[in-house]
Amino acid sequence: MASKYRPQIPGCIGALGKGTKYISDADNRLLYANDNYCVFIRKPKLNQIVYTLAFLLAFICLIPATISMILVVFVFNTSNDYDVKIEIIGISCLIGCCLGFYAALPELYHNLFTRRGAPIIFNRKTGKVYVNESYFFNFKFLKNPITYLHPSKKRIKEYDWAYLQGVVVHNFSRYSRNSVILMVCKPHTHKTIDHILLDPLRVGVGSYLVWGWVNNFMCFDDLIDLNEGKYKTDEELQFKKEIIEGQGWPDWMVEAFNATTHEELADIKQKYNVEAS
Repeated sequence: MASKYRPQIPGCIGALGKGTKYISDADNRLLYANDNYCVFIRKPKLNQIVYTLAFLLAFICLIPATISMILVVFVFNTSNDYDVKIEIIGISCLIGCCLGFYAALPELYHNLFTRRGAPIIFNRKTGKVYVNESYFFNFKFLKNPITYLHPSKKRIKEYDWAYLQGVVVHNFSRYSRNSVILMVCKPHTHKTIDHILLDPLRVGVGSYLVWGWVNNFMCFDDLIDLNEGKYKTDEELQFKKEIIEGQGWPDWMVEAFNATTHEELADIKQKYNVEAS
């Protein structure tokens, strides 16, 4: 299905509107919520372990496959009476192995280097969204090869909720699992400048539940329960100690989680000499 957002993101099957009309369920993705902000986990530990092992196995299997194709193309098939079909098949397989490395390595990296579930924070009073995540969460297909030399590189950013648009993306598998991606758009346009993972790999209607909960929260809907998360509302210190501390979150950003007005947020940024966005 074509998306109104440009450039297109592969597998897009639908855009999600904002508001309180969605069914919501925090499930086990909600870590913490209070009256100011909520925090969702994006990499459940079990999923992270499974995908790490799967992509590690794929990476290991690609090594002998690539070496075999190199031998077929450049060593065993160089005689005068070489078989053209074998040459073509060998080159095709070698290209396939290279593409396999290109696809598997980022997935392996961001499962290996993601810590504490890669939480995403939504402040409903300032309308800001905060992420601190593995570099390979950026969903860019064409990556500079140099980035593979920095597997633990982080992006730590503040976004405006007003310019984030939800999109459901199919994972191209027979099991019909969907992810919700936040498209970061230029103000008042459909031109996307970044992508953020919100809720990975759900089946059917489950794909919309976290999006619905976040929208209800951002709209100050009283029907949601702020104590649905792993940490209760009065356990903020414990949440920050176990999830936030030691993960490279800037001090100003941690303080900004609880900002209640744009003026308070501006004061926090001025206090830490952070350039206002």
